[in-house]
Parts: sequence; structure tokens; C-alpha cells
Amino acid sequence: MAKNKKHKKRNKGSFKHDLLQQIVAVFDKNPTKSFNYKQLSKAFGFRDVSNKKLITIVLNELVDQGKLYETQRGKHQLKASENFIQGKVDMTSRGAAYILVEGSNTDIYINPRNINTALNGDIVKVNIFSGKMSKKIEGEVVEIVERGQTEFVGILEKSKNFSFVIIDSQRMPVDIFISNDKLKNAQDGDKVIAKMTEWPLDKKNPFGKIIQVLGKPGENDTEMHAILAEFGLPYEFPHKVEKAAQKLDLEISAQEIKKRRDFRRTTTFTIDPKDAKDFDDALSIKKLKNGNWEIGVHIADVSHYIQPGSLLDNEAYKRATSVYLVDRVVPMLPEILSNQACSLRPHETKLCFAAVFEIDEKANVMNEWFGRTVIFSDRRFTYEEAQERIENKEGDLVEEILQLDKLAKLLRTERFKKGSIAFDRIEVKFNLDENGKPLGVFFKESKDANKLIEEFMLLANKRVAEFIGKVSKGQKAKTFVYRIHDEPNQEKLLSLSNFVKKFGYDLKTEEGDVANSINQLLAKVKGTNEEDMIEQLTIRTMAKAIYSSNNIGHYGLGFRHYSHFTSPIRRYPDVMVHRLLQHYLDGGSSANPKEIEDQCKHSSKMEISATEAERTSIKYKQVQFLEDKIGEEFDGVISGVSEWGLYVQIVDNMCEGMVRLNDIQDDYYTFDAENYCARGKKSGQEYRMGDEVKIKVRRADLAKKQLDFELV
Repeated sequence: MAKNKKHKKRNKGSFKHDLLQQIVAVFDKNPTKSFNYKQLSKAFGFRDVSNKKLITIVLNELVDQGKLYETQRGKHQLKASENFIQGKVDMTSRGAAYILVEGSNTDIYINPRNINTALNGDIVKVNIFSGKMSKKIEGEVVEIVERGQTEFVGILEKSKNFSFVIIDSQRMPVDIFISNDKLKNAQDGDKVIAKMTEWPLDKKNPFGKIIQVLGKPGENDTEMHAILAEFGLPYEFPHKVEKAAQKLDLEISAQEIKKRRDFRRTTTFTIDPKDAKDFDDALSIKKLKNGNWEIGVHIADVSHYIQPGSLLDNEAYKRATSVYLVDRVVPMLPEILSNQACSLRPHETKLCFAAVFEIDEKANVMNEWFGRTVIFSDRRFTYEEAQERIENKEGDLVEEILQLDKLAKLLRTERFKKGSIAFDRIEVKFNLDENGKPLGVFFKESKDANKLIEEFMLLANKRVAEFIGKVSKGQKAKTFVYRIHDEPNQEKLLSLSNFVKKFGYDLKTEEGDVANSINQLLAKVKGTNEEDMIEQLTIRTMAKAIYSSNNIGHYGLGFRHYSHFTSPIRRYPDVMVHRLLQHYLDGGSSANPKEIEDQCKHSSKMEISATEAERTSIKYKQVQFLEDKIGEEFDGVISGVSEWGLYVQIVDNMCEGMVRLNDIQDDYYTFDAENYCARGKKSGQEYRMGDEVKIKVRRADLAKKQLDFELV
């Protein structure tokens, strides 16, 4: 009898083990679905209570083991295992996505049916189908680790019992359902910010509520505020932050001046754009008895006014950067700081943090000093005024400006010799009326006066980074904030090299020759039709510059050490650099690397958002500029080719639109990815990047910020 009992017990254990394997198999096959004991009982054909109870026991054991988790009471789902890959969602306008995995050059494709409520920017875990990291990998989202965004801009569509917010971004594949008790007085057709509050598993759309009414679509302020909101950027300061700024003591005491090196009797001036309101850098110049020059790069001492952990500091860190839209600046600091206390206005005593250099006539740095200064700016120059003195060699302070220009040109020549890459991008600017409507387009080109300022700012940034980061062998550098730029990806370089060959240019891709070869290429394409396109493709080949405490150097500038020291009014990392530099000058120990790295990552992320917002505002104004020019013809250059069509940039105003391949009537055109061209099936006619074309403006869609052209 005892034997039989033992045998029965073993069978029961075996049955439970088999059941566990079967349950795990169900979850493995359906990694994104959740099941309760009833659904599993039905799947296994169990009707008796004891087996249903056993399923519940097994489910609880699998939860304890970390294989499953409860999505809601009684419902279980597979927990992403270590084999699953984590990455960031890059959503396309067609509802599919690519998962960008940090440290990998291969993206994972996600079909729209396998997105499983993931949205653009989300951090997700993905189940890979192919199992091998090949060029075409497909996967399925199994878990949302972190939502990248929960607030969205769109137009409210109101009906009797409920409403929807139709999201502006083409990378948001669904609209947000809003119950009519959560409208916050928004009216039908208003542009609003909706917050996504939940996404029930059995619902097609997420649920949300209106948190802000921006105004009526098409109004300039509404659209600019909508662009900021789309990228998670603020457009006004909280009342308590403004109040804290008003309470600051802006008086400069004699006691404070005594702590600083006094440059008030040294010739000092600023050179800035004519529409600038904040002047955060000034240059001082003095001839020394030994024939060398003392050049001071004086930067507004923001860290004197905002203390770590204060309301103002927390707000500045949160923003991390000023944002420059077409028609406005959204500052990082309240106006009382950015335009008054920290702005190095002429004929006012100001507190600065400086890098002071003794430089000989050949632009060699003989000595350097870093520390806090007090200055009195003698003159505020615009770039145009400084340029006049360089070109005409007359006017006030002309000798000083010419000397700085001479030294800057020597520094620049030396920089390029050592591998710095010469990108001279043309900026698109708009003449706007009082309502923000663009009346015309003009281009801002970098001239000698701009380059003069640029060289001394680069010198200060480089030497500050070297002062902290360059240590003797065996010593460890103290934690610091660096501006780093990685080497270009070899695969992208080869692709660029093959492409420019089609235009008769050569680009070397061997290590050590690349920077010099890129400079030669950029010099050769100057003034050609393909100049802008090749420069853009070259920039895309480059890695993106970011902030980091891990110094790998700055490839684009050819600097082993580089930081950002010169713009603390508009960049939070510069405030961090000032604080760390002073801390180390005072003999402080090395800062916490994790804390600094986290702040660097946040600053890099906010910088990307600001850049995207700036580009979007330019695109909006370009569409608005051509809105009343439907049917007009323009000369253009093909700036890109895709499977959908030809991207064409208008020569006169740099507005870019698309000619859809389906709309070219003379033939059936297909995209040749290898040769960056569209080719006609019958005629063999090719449209390539860099080709000159004449286009007609067909459509200007302000809501989508899209221009459609047709070939003439």
C-alpha cells in the first residue's frame, strides 16, 4: 500500500511538472499576451476544479520565479527575459518602427501589427524573430519599459458624447480618446495639449485628458507654442521661478570685486549678432611689455547668481538649453539674468569667469590663467560693424579688432592642419511681419568677424578642458564635463566615398587621412550645385556631438580635450563646467562621476529636442512662405531621393519639398538605392541628387509642415 501511495505522489508531481512546461510554452508563443487561469483551463480542456486550482498554483510559482508578472489581478504575461533586447522606438509615419539599440549599428524592424501600444521615443523590450543580428532583423515589442512621451499636441474633434485629439505628429499612429468631462473648456477645432493617462489592453486608442488649450490653429503664437510642446519644451517660466529671479541680489559689492582679477581698465568689447539681447562673452586685449598679447575670454558668471539646488538652478537644469525658434528665443534663464545681470552690456561693470592667455605674434599660447574676473565693456559691436573694420581698416578700436583677427586666422590655420574639419553652414533666416508671417528669406554666412569670435571661444573651451583633463602619466584626471564627438562610422564613410565618386570626387577612408580628405572634398565642392547636398551627406556621416564625463576627444575639431565653457546663459553644461573648474581651482576633490554623467545625458537629450524644435519651426515658416505661391515656378536642386519621391531644394530660398515619383507623368520611375537616383522604366531617364530641376509649387500643407512640388 505504501508503495502505491508513493507511486501516486510521483505521478502527481510529474503531471504538475508537465503542466508547468505546457503553460510556459503558451506564454513563450504569445510573449505580448496575458492569460488568466480560466483561459488556460479552456485551452487545456480542463473542467474540474482541482486542475484549475493547480493552474493557479503554477501561475503563482512562475511569478515567484520571475518568469511571469501580473498585468492586472489574475492576468499574467511573460516577463522579458535577458535574451530580449532593449532599445528606443523610432516610429515611421506609416505606423511601423525601428528599435534603436545602444551600442549596435543594426536596428530592429517592427511591423505595425507587432508594435503593441509602443510609441515613438518609448524604451521597450523586443522579442527577436530571426535570433541572429543580421541586416534585416524583425521583432515584436513585448514590454514598454518607459514611455518617452505622455503629452501630445493635436486638434480637438468634439462630438456629443466624447472627443478625440488628432495628433499633429505623423509619428503618432493613434489619436487620443477624451471623455467630455476632461476637456478643460477646449472647443471643437482648438489646438491643445493632451496627456495620455492610460491605454486599456482591449482598446484601440489610449485615453487621456486636455491639460492645456494652445489656441486656434494657424495663429503664430499657437503654432510656435505647439512646436515647443511637441518636443516637451516649455515656453514660459513658472511664477515661482520668476519670483525667485526677482528676489536675487544683483548689486556688485566692493567685497566681491576684491575676490576677482580686475580687468575694468583693460580694453574690452563684445561682438554679437545685431538682434542679440544677451551678450555672454567679451574679449579683452592688451599689449604686454615683452611684445606678446594678453587676450582675455570673459564669460558671464552665471554660477555666481544661481546656486546649486536652488529653484533657479533646478529650472535651468530641467531646460538645459535655450531654444531658438524662427521668431523667438525661449531662454534657459529668466530675463532678469539672461538680458540684464549676466548680459555683458556696454558701460556696465559685470562679473565674469575667464580664460586669459598670453599669446605671441605667431598665435602660440605662452601662458594661461583661469578664474573669476570683473570687467567693464567699452563697446558693443555687431558682427557687421566688426566686419567693416576688418575690411575697411578704419573705425573705433580698429587696431584691436585687426590684431584679434590676425591671431584668429593663425589659430584657425593651425587647427585645420591638425585635423579640424571645415563645415561652414549657411543659416536660413526669415523677414517676418508683426504677426510672424514670413515676407522673405535671407541667408546668414559666416565671415571673418564671426570666425574671430569662434576661434577664441574654441581656444578657451579647449584649454579649459586640457587644464582639467590633461594629466601626467599614472595620474587620474578629475571628473569633468566634456563635449565629445566620436569618429565617423566606417560603413557610412565608405558609402559616402562611393557616392561622391559618381560626381568625380575622391574621399579617402583610411584611418588618419579622413579629416584631411573631408576638408579637401568640402573645398572642391565649394560653389558647385552639389555643394549643399554633399556637405549635408558628410555631416550625416559624422557621429553626433554630445556631453559626457568620459572623454574620447572631439573628432570634428581634431581636439583631444574639448569642453563647453563659453555660453552659460544658454547652456547648462557650461554652468557645470564653471562650477567644477572653480571647485578644482579651490583644491576640491574629484566630483561624483555618475552624477555628472547623468547630468550630461540629460543635457544632450534636451539639446536634441531643442534642435528638432528649431528645425520644425524653420520648416513651418518655409511652408507658410510658399503658401501663397501655389503654381509659381522655381529653380531647384535635387537634395535627396527616396522610394517615394525626389526631395528638391529651391535655390532662392532653400525651402525643401517633394516631387512624388507617382506624379512624374513621362515614365514609371523606381528608386535605385545604390546609386541614389530615380530611374524611368522605359526611357532610362535618371534623376540624381545634385541635378538641377525646375519645379512648380503644388501644395503647401501647414498642418503637416509639408511642401509638394511637381516637375516642370
